[in-house]
Amino acid sequence: MTAPSGSAAELLGALRGEGRLSREALDRDYNARATVTSARFDEEMQRYRQLSQPARAMPGATLDVVYDEISGQTLDIFGAAAPGERLKPVFLFVHGGYWRALSKLDSAFMAPALAERGIATAVLDYRLAPAVSLAEIVREVRQAVSFLWRRGANYGVDPQRIFAGGSSAGGHLTGTLLANGWQAAAQVPENVVKGALTISGLFHLAPIAASFVQEWIGLTPREVAELSPAEHISGIGCPLIVAFASGEPAGFGRQSRAYHQLWREAGHECGFMEIPDRNHFDVVLDLADPETMLSHALTELVRRG
Repeated sequence: MTAPSGSAAELLGALRGEGRLSREALDRDYNARATVTSARFDEEMQRYRQLSQPARAMPGATLDVVYDEISGQTLDIFGAAAPGERLKPVFLFVHGGYWRALSKLDSAFMAPALAERGIATAVLDYRLAPAVSLAEIVREVRQAVSFLWRRGANYGVDPQRIFAGGSSAGGHLTGTLLANGWQAAAQVPENVVKGALTISGLFHLAPIAASFVQEWIGLTPREVAELSPAEHISGIGCPLIVAFASGEPAGFGRQSRAYHQLWREAGHECGFMEIPDRNHFDVVLDLADPETMLSHALTELVRRG
């Protein structure tokens, strides 16, 4: 499937304009939970945790590394190089949960498959809404990248080969890692992330701030502008894959198509994947299976990087 055409101004205008749609329409278009039964949702959440457990038993796994002294948040690293080996590229995975659920314990399911292909995995915790603001969550996730760039070599990963990805709210947070404007203050290179994969992501927050999600995320107009990745496409950029499931709510599909086109409009390399026979919750689990096209795409992204 091809993404829609249009200038960057037109695409941004359409995304901003979604915030003026009716609450009923937005609640429908951004309610992923309503696209599956309660039993199916519970099953997928259990699979996240079950498929992540084997990673914690991987040889050399390093758990609960504090990456941010301010918040005390931690990350786990799997499949890294042993002492004396060449440092390995690392895929930093950012979990979803509409910024208020899940953890790194549910998020390491891709680590064994990536380790077989010579790629380390890092998964992180960040504090959740409504206990903290989205601005704070974004700060913490960016700090995780800064930590890997500064100290990753101490843990067997290559600071020059950091890749990032995430699902749903994690897709949004991945987008904030690619956005311009934060790297200088963090004293990291603008191209610190060498490639990225967003799955079922959210790239403009205008419709989110007008939907049911606002009840716990509490976005201000300024935060909508500052924390929407679509508003801050870097001039440097990196190879990006924008993926989503065929069974997504309509809003997630619209945002993925628009973000892909915005990335292309900026002159950056960007792949586009609609994964058939998957829903918002199970599509990311394709990363646990090295034979899926999503897993192949991630592996190729890292190898090329």
